[in-house]
Amino acid sequence: MKRISIAILISMFICPAILLTVYAMPDWPSDVWIQAEAGVVVDMDSGAVLLGQNIDTPYPPASITKLLTALIVIENSNSEDIVTFSEDAVNNVEEGSGNKLNVAAGDQLTVEDCLYSLLLHSCNQVANALAEHVAGSREAFVQMMNDKIAALGCTKSHFANPSGLNDDTQVVTAYEMARIAQAAFSNPKLLEIDSSLSHDISPTLNNPNGITIYMEHKLVSTSDENSEFYCPFAIGGKTGYTTPAGNTLVTYAEQDGRRLISVILRGTPSQYYLDSKAQLQSGFQNFKNLDISKYDNTSNLFKEPVTINGNTYEPSQLELAGNSIVSVPADTTDFKGIKRILIKGLPNNPPSNAVGVIRYDYGEHHLGYAYLLKKDSNQASAEVSATPSSSGTPQESDTPPSESTQSLQDADLPPTVESKKDGIDPQSKLLFLAVLIIAGIAWCAVSFGSGKEDTQ
Repeated sequence: MKRISIAILISMFICPAILLTVYAMPDWPSDVWIQAEAGVVVDMDSGAVLLGQNIDTPYPPASITKLLTALIVIENSNSEDIVTFSEDAVNNVEEGSGNKLNVAAGDQLTVEDCLYSLLLHSCNQVANALAEHVAGSREAFVQMMNDKIAALGCTKSHFANPSGLNDDTQVVTAYEMARIAQAAFSNPKLLEIDSSLSHDISPTLNNPNGITIYMEHKLVSTSDENSEFYCPFAIGGKTGYTTPAGNTLVTYAEQDGRRLISVILRGTPSQYYLDSKAQLQSGFQNFKNLDISKYDNTSNLFKEPVTINGNTYEPSQLELAGNSIVSVPADTTDFKGIKRILIKGLPNNPPSNAVGVIRYDYGEHHLGYAYLLKKDSNQASAEVSATPSSSGTPQESDTPPSESTQSLQDADLPPTVESKKDGIDPQSKLLFLAVLIIAGIAWCAVSFGSGKEDTQ
């Protein structure tokens, strides 16, 4: 009987321990090792930083600058516009930086041809000519570049030229470059160009028969499955190199409906592509996206009227925008431990009925955001959703000063839908197996105890 009692006591202690660990957010996945000095992976749809190192340290960007140049050009010109190459655009470049398109003063190409040259094989003369075409001068275009990144919430980055050639004041952080890339790849025209593997450029003075250019980003262009650079989820991106910057790289990737951006700064020649590939693989394998509006609601968020920017709302007057994406570890089955922060300010171009933003945090990690909307009395709740603005979904750097934020009460949200495939989630199966094992131990103890008593 003593053995039976011991087995029962063990079961009493083990079972609650298992129950306590099953329903909790898992640990945040560890960063992957990269040889580059800085790198980050950001989810395009939630804005969450999935992994990274030295993400807020400024470094020279080199030619990944051209993603920002291309975005501003697309937003401020037409594809059919004619760009004329000035003497200054062709020759006022850093010595030794080359002339990949072999353009000459007086050459004329469409904006579209120039954009392909800019993004696929990184011609510096094209960057200069596009800047002059859009803004009248490179100096004026640089002002547009810095105004644009300020609108995106970048505070530690600065641009001094449209090409990315060396300048002591031209720096980006990995995180802010990811924000810039997020805006760039949200532009359908830019993504169309930057995901192309080749393009035929119209004739120029030095290329009277035209010229075919090719994508230089190896993760995008490699089709050989045996190559170390084979990366089928890499869709677009931009390479960069100068001596001070080292190898820099931006990669845009898609897999199973998810979209990620990887940024590598001050990488090494033999490793920077593999750094990006490893980051993206980890981002896809170790995280998943959820629509938080399916699990949270205003009755969880507010138990009494809430005042936002001078207006008081009943919880029933508010709702979360649909399709509000958060990024969580892949084995997440529950939202316990997640904190919600009410941000009473709004980013640029919010939905017309937005009154605030809810930020979802887990420890030091920002998982994503949801617009808090005032319900339209003439519109069914399910029909209301927020459309991401041109600057993307609300992000960390859009957050107003701390006095405009409010921590909300904790609430137990329902388990994730994804955790209930086949009716039983993996951790529940583990719990069931553990209970069976404990029951088996107890049964053996009972049998052994009974047998021993019979022999006495």
